[in-house]
Amino acid sequence: MTQRPPEDELVVTHEVVEIAVSTRRRTIAGIAIIVTGLICLLAWGLGSKAGDAAFALSDIADKHQIPFVRIPGKAAGVVLGLLIVLLGCWHLARGFSARSMRWVLSAVLLCFVIAFLCWAGTGDPTLQLSIFGLLQGTIFLAVPLILGALAGILCERSGVINVAIEGQLLAGAFAGALAATVAHNAGVGILAAMLAGAVIGALLGVFAIRYAVNQVVLGVVLNLLVLGLTNFGYDALMQKNTEGFNNPTVLAPIKVPLLGDIPLVGPLLFDANIIVYCVYVLIVVVDVALFRTRWGLRTRAVGEHPKAADTVGIKVSRTRYLNVILGGLVAGLGGAYLTIGAVGSFSGNISSGKGFIALAAVIFGRWSPRGAVGAALLFGFADALQTLLSASHTPVTVPSAFLSMLPYLATLFAVAGLVGRVQAPAADGEPYLKG
Repeated sequence: MTQRPPEDELVVTHEVVEIAVSTRRRTIAGIAIIVTGLICLLAWGLGSKAGDAAFALSDIADKHQIPFVRIPGKAAGVVLGLLIVLLGCWHLARGFSARSMRWVLSAVLLCFVIAFLCWAGTGDPTLQLSIFGLLQGTIFLAVPLILGALAGILCERSGVINVAIEGQLLAGAFAGALAATVAHNAGVGILAAMLAGAVIGALLGVFAIRYAVNQVVLGVVLNLLVLGLTNFGYDALMQKNTEGFNNPTVLAPIKVPLLGDIPLVGPLLFDANIIVYCVYVLIVVVDVALFRTRWGLRTRAVGEHPKAADTVGIKVSRTRYLNVILGGLVAGLGGAYLTIGAVGSFSGNISSGKGFIALAAVIFGRWSPRGAVGAALLFGFADALQTLLSASHTPVTVPSAFLSMLPYLATLFAVAGLVGRVQAPAADGEPYLKG
């Protein structure tokens, strides 16, 4: 009989086992990368006009000016296209691991975008494409998406599908603009927006958790309800008396000393309004809370196996109620950004599908705060890119209708093509009725 070695002599080894990628998936992915590289090579490289593309990396008002960057458009497209093709060929021949493929796809996307911008910049030799403006627009457009995505993660990690993010953003935008105007105080507007989002979250919780209503249908109904109520309030109050009900104080940017003076990074990240700084904090708090605290462990347990969680004494319904209301608060803050933090007034359906894009960011980010933030920035970049291109002269005129489709096309391709197979929390969307 073999004796068990003493405890101080036990050696525990941890081996990382890479999941093999099927030949079929590897072939499809490799061909897709090669096709992307050929488009980059032929369209953005050989299709560029002669000359350099000029890029502005700082704003005119910045304290520290960065010189213009000039890149040969044709050469950049050819080189970057060849690099993408080589990555695709390598994946076909040898295959990247599942972990490495994330970085490979990120590199392919980055090379493709840089080549595209170089192509666009050769359309008018007198024009400088503002990379600073593009990045600034990306952050500006991504903030409500990030907040909506965090709201979705809080709900779905506990097992409740939140299709009502759109309604929570819209309710927050309306309540924030109305309360800030009436109270002549932006802080009151932010609190009202968060409360409105929490109310929609509470409605979602009551019908989904207590009455076990189909959560996808429920989310659509709540979105339509909020759309109708806000349109009615807008027509009945705001349009008739704009000064009295739809003229909120827009949040002024707050520049962080020293950090705000860093070239490029400072004006982008550290010269923003208070809601943007709240986003920075919430990203860290939600990520740490979900994966490093007892509350996060219980939330994930409820989302994965509510019966087992109930067996060990975790209150499943209470945990889900708490999370959907917290998600509503976060989404309501995103709604406040649409009015108080950005535009300065409410208009009908101001959210314009941002809640659904945020839901796509949740899926694309694999129900992880960091992944969802990356996805939201990608979608925000696509939206900002169409604004930049509409104001520039590209070598070939791009129809404005196609440009307006860019953020939605990016959402579609990301969820349907780039993500592949994703695994939602096991009990996501499944009601738990004890007994």
